[in-house]
Amino acid sequence: MKHPTSRQLHAYWDRLRGERAAPERGEIEPGAIRNLLADSFILEIDPVSRTGTVRLAGTRLCALFGRELRGTAFAHLWGEAARGSEADPMRLVETVTGDTIGMVAGLTGVTARDETIDLELMLLPLRHRGKTQARLIGALSPHCIPTWLGTRPVLRVETVSQRVLDAPLPDPMARGLPEGLPEPANDLRPIRFGHLLVHEGGRNGS
Repeated sequence: MKHPTSRQLHAYWDRLRGERAAPERGEIEPGAIRNLLADSFILEIDPVSRTGTVRLAGTRLCALFGRELRGTAFAHLWGEAARGSEADPMRLVETVTGDTIGMVAGLTGVTARDETIDLELMLLPLRHRGKTQARLIGALSPHCIPTWLGTRPVLRVETVSQRVLDAPLPDPMARGLPEGLPEPANDLRPIRFGHLLVHEGGRNGS
């Protein structure tokens, strides 16, 4: 993670989740991350249709694309050519929701004049009504602000790099979280063995 917004959002998300794989959507307090909201968004995920829809998007993120992004299909930000290909952004989404892990990706945004902007994408899973594949919180942040931002929109983005976030879990006593946070059963953070992520199972026969 290179961008301060990505680092701060991940730190906030990590504090909220405690021993769990992901925090609840309802635990996100906008006031606690008000300095990150301009670049942040929340996605609603439908794993059956393999779609992700923007439910909330920050002002600078909307300015980057020159339009209100609420209700927009997340994959549309990459353009038609990316869908179904190796560059399909839903592959990123499915990795985050399926393995309940965070991911960071380097993107390049392109305007109609072929101007480019370097961006960092952060995707983090959220629980929503007991499900871990229904919501994501993320950020899409420019590494520098070009003079044309707000006048010439980004028409599409391209994925340049991607990485799974699997940082060691800190001591829970050092997190400073308030008492009483819910601890859902069978929702512990996955354990990494080499290239595999192992999720602890529930009761036998369930």
